[in-house]
Amino acid sequence: MSLLTHVLACLFGMGSWVAINGMWVELPLVVTEIPEGWYLPSYLTVLIQMANIGPLFITLMHRFRPGVLDERPVIYCIVGLGIVATFLLAFFWRQTMTIGGSLHSVPLLVLTFLLSVVDCTSSVTFLPFMMRLRPQYLTTYFVGEGLSGLVPALVALTQGVGLVHCQNATLAVVANQTADNATMVGSGELQAIYQPARFSAQVFFVFLSVMMVVSLVAFILLNHHPSVARERKNDLYFSGDLAPGKREQGLSLHAQTPEQKPMISHLESKREAKSSFGKGTYSNLELVFIFVVLAWVNALTNAILPSVQSYSCLPYGNKAYHLAATMAAVANPVACFIAMFLPIRSLFFMGFLTMFGTGFGAYNMAMAALSPCPLLVHSASGTAVIVLAWILFVLSLSYVKVTIGVILRDEGHSALVWCGAVVQLGSMLGAVSMFPLVSVYGLFRSGDACNTKCPM
Repeated sequence: MSLLTHVLACLFGMGSWVAINGMWVELPLVVTEIPEGWYLPSYLTVLIQMANIGPLFITLMHRFRPGVLDERPVIYCIVGLGIVATFLLAFFWRQTMTIGGSLHSVPLLVLTFLLSVVDCTSSVTFLPFMMRLRPQYLTTYFVGEGLSGLVPALVALTQGVGLVHCQNATLAVVANQTADNATMVGSGELQAIYQPARFSAQVFFVFLSVMMVVSLVAFILLNHHPSVARERKNDLYFSGDLAPGKREQGLSLHAQTPEQKPMISHLESKREAKSSFGKGTYSNLELVFIFVVLAWVNALTNAILPSVQSYSCLPYGNKAYHLAATMAAVANPVACFIAMFLPIRSLFFMGFLTMFGTGFGAYNMAMAALSPCPLLVHSASGTAVIVLAWILFVLSLSYVKVTIGVILRDEGHSALVWCGAVVQLGSMLGAVSMFPLVSVYGLFRSGDACNTKCPM
């Protein structure tokens, strides 16, 4: 294996969801300067689900016109679109237009939709492209995918997004001398003051554009660098002369003696009888289990729990929220590293780990439902538990996602296409189920960062 190829696969994976992840972590700075305000997260949820038209088209092409669509031109197009959209976002995110008598951030919404198309489509194009490399590089790709959330989060922390401090309202009046704040003089209440960012949202979006450029350069080198090309050329598994299924069968038979080949052929025929999907390694029931678990963990990690993270963490304080968000982002690539050195493909262990992570997710959801007065809200132990719950939730379910990706990678190209499609399906179902609960019916309540009073 080549260290250069590992680095390129990681940098390529960082371009998968970096744009949308970056938009989410930048929300506290953006919403204060646009007419949509804190309704923007609801709009983002809808736009991301509308963007699933990209994965739907790719999946249908692979289903009804197999072999016609090559992922590489599609990847060049979507990554190029991501570079342009993030760069334009840096200069036009504040611009507004009047529609129906009210102001709307049309450029921001349109560019965000284009970025959503880019990131959603990456799920069904980046993974199948990784089929061209050795299986070990797929885990490295997942590390990069995890970093696509971690790196923007760390940059946003450096930027100081969303940090507040509590100040006596009377002092705020003296500082601001505004009529609106004058009504709070003598009230004795505290006022949440957002600290100014160290650099602007424009710089942050330019940084996202640079990350997309890095991903594109890594993709170009994965296709054309001599060491990567030589590695594929010298390995029978990656020979382009045979179909994927025949390549794998040919490599397996190549390693056997003539006396063993009839037995291998017999075993292969029995496998094919189990299932027509991929190489026939798993039965139909096992495949249903794998895809249901895949949809479930992506619904939880990509939509359901992120939509209530602020409700579950902010009652414990702003520091608890940022620590939980950052450490959970770190847990994703850490899980990929663990899967790289300790791969366990047991379906039983996968089910156990899924239940383990779901349990911590249920605790996080319960604390969000109890907001603004969750359990142990006034104690350091409560803060430690909620941060630990988020870390273990992301760590366990990220390991499950990587394991399923590696399993389906061994089943062939079409399996990875369906893997990406199910990832998007699970995320969509999770977002659709949570949107009315959070944004329409308002079942979750957030407390004042400075004035919420809860019983001891």
